Amino acid sequence: MCGLLGFLTSDVAAPDTVEQVYNALHCVRHRGPDERGTWHDDDLIFGFNRLSIIDIEHSHQPLRWGPPENRERYALTFNGEIYNYLELREELTEAHAAEFTDGKIFDTEGDSEAIVAAFHYWGPDAVRRLRGMFAFAIWDTETKELFLARDPFGIKPLFLATGTGGTAFGSEKKSLLELLPALGLSDALDPRAMEHYTVLQYVPEPETLHADIRRLESGSYATVRQGETPKVTRYFTPKFQVRPFAAGTAVARYREIAEAMEDSVAKHMRADVTVGSFLSGGIDSTAVAALAMRHNPKLITFTSCFEREGYSEADVAAETAEAIGARHIIKTVSPAEFAAAIPEIVWYLDDPVADPALVPLYFVAKEARKHVKVVLSGEGADELFGGYTIYREPLSLKPFERLPKGLRRLAGKLSDRIPEGTRGKSLLHRGSLGLEERYYGNARSFNDAQLRSVLREFRPEWTHQDVTAPIYAQSRGWDPVARMQHLDLFTWLRGDILVKADKMTMANSLELRVPFLDTEVLKVAEGLPYEQKITNDTTKYALRQALEGIVPPHVLHRAKLGFPVPLRHWLRGEELYDWAQQTIAESQTDHLLDKGAIKGMLDDHRTGRIDHSRRLWTLLVFMIWHGIFVEHRITPDIQEPVYPVSL
Repeated sequence: MCGLLGFLTSDVAAPDTVEQVYNALHCVRHRGPDERGTWHDDDLIFGFNRLSIIDIEHSHQPLRWGPPENRERYALTFNGEIYNYLELREELTEAHAAEFTDGKIFDTEGDSEAIVAAFHYWGPDAVRRLRGMFAFAIWDTETKELFLARDPFGIKPLFLATGTGGTAFGSEKKSLLELLPALGLSDALDPRAMEHYTVLQYVPEPETLHADIRRLESGSYATVRQGETPKVTRYFTPKFQVRPFAAGTAVARYREIAEAMEDSVAKHMRADVTVGSFLSGGIDSTAVAALAMRHNPKLITFTSCFEREGYSEADVAAETAEAIGARHIIKTVSPAEFAAAIPEIVWYLDDPVADPALVPLYFVAKEARKHVKVVLSGEGADELFGGYTIYREPLSLKPFERLPKGLRRLAGKLSDRIPEGTRGKSLLHRGSLGLEERYYGNARSFNDAQLRSVLREFRPEWTHQDVTAPIYAQSRGWDPVARMQHLDLFTWLRGDILVKADKMTMANSLELRVPFLDTEVLKVAEGLPYEQKITNDTTKYALRQALEGIVPPHVLHRAKLGFPVPLRHWLRGEELYDWAQQTIAESQTDHLLDKGAIKGMLDDHRTGRIDHSRRLWTLLVFMIWHGIFVEHRITPDIQEPVYPVSL
């Protein structure tokens, strides 16, 4: 787990560009505090900050590798982990060791060389053989071609910017911001991306809030030559195609799920440092921790919570840790800590993400880093196995589907006349719409009327369907639950869940691994019929059946709570109300936002007239982001990471 940065020049790498890349590495030092390395030739500059996890004493980066005729043909920078690297190394050695005079393909014991060797022998198809999380860049010094790739789910980030000066790429956007002048690019904002953010609560891929910086999408690779724009190819698309449960096969299918998870966790435990696990009160993190205990009986688990009643799963997590025999550590986050950390957290995020759960995640990661260098977590289970309660909506809206289109439209018009916050308004509105119109992921923030009131330039033609329509086109003919899962894999998961997981852990130089997001686990999840995911009584039905005997009974059938944050209460009281007022007053976003309308929303929220907490949080986080990256008025105190090389 590391931070990479690179610059493919349009002509010849000038000395000052090399220095600029080296200096830009400093702002991503938290991703790799163990060592820093650079390499360059006449055309390309690589920079790297390493968090050493596997083959600590070797596998330094940027890494050079090549076939017998040119042992330094390729240069690599790589962020992530390849969990099947031992199997890949063995396969490559058996097939090609005889070509080398000493019979040795590899000079290290790590996974980095396996990537380059696989690329040399298998070409771009090598990415389909990699089981792990990754963002990497390979420079071929002979063909003068740059190859960039990102893992299937988008666990690890990769930002791109191409201008007259060349192409820059990196693990964090803030490092590319420093290189924009060398690229001949501006730091202008993207108004469409901003509008998408206000609706979705995150900036959807491939956009960023800076118009000239994009992201390489999950499950994609790109090839780049000097003076050309990157050519992007999608190599991975999940397909939720049902394999019906034949009579008498249920037990065998559940066993497939359990075995896939056991194998995934076993491979995710591969490390030369201590591995811990995050633990909430839910089935996902509990399953991961329980399986991890089989490989490390001294496993340490971590959770965070708030003191307010109803906003803590600490007691359940502690009971779970005791049941599986893990040592457990709890971090309680106070409102004062919460508010004080927001500027620092937003700086680490690169682009705003309006999910308040990332704040306690930041604190539990900080606590975990005192004890371990790697943690496992349960992200991805909901998207793969049908865990969100919103996935039950197709069942609840079935009566609307039987209505003639005219009556459904009438229900929509009726919902428009019902006051905001009235019970039943949302049901009528959503029942009047088809799936592709109503569902754009787990985040639901501003509607059009609300956007008009707060955005200075509201563009109604920029809708969530800009983002969702191409994704829905891939799933035509699937059942509605599968279509919702598929959409969330490309929106909510990679836009919110994985961004906050990566950014908040790497802010603390902590590697986070997600065993559910494994291509072998996906294979057993893709074929599940919807009734094995969603029932009238529960979610993730098949997964719960598969984990019986692995997950303690008090968790196995427990309803999903998520990570609740008492934001609604804090924005009404002394905890965050004054902070919110000050943030609005000091923000220099009047040309973008109607601050008077936002102040009115805050006052309405405080009186309890309307719950605006999530909408307010979306705008407040943007204001903090704007104050840091645009106004340069807010300067978070980012400490130098100081950690031992191994833990």
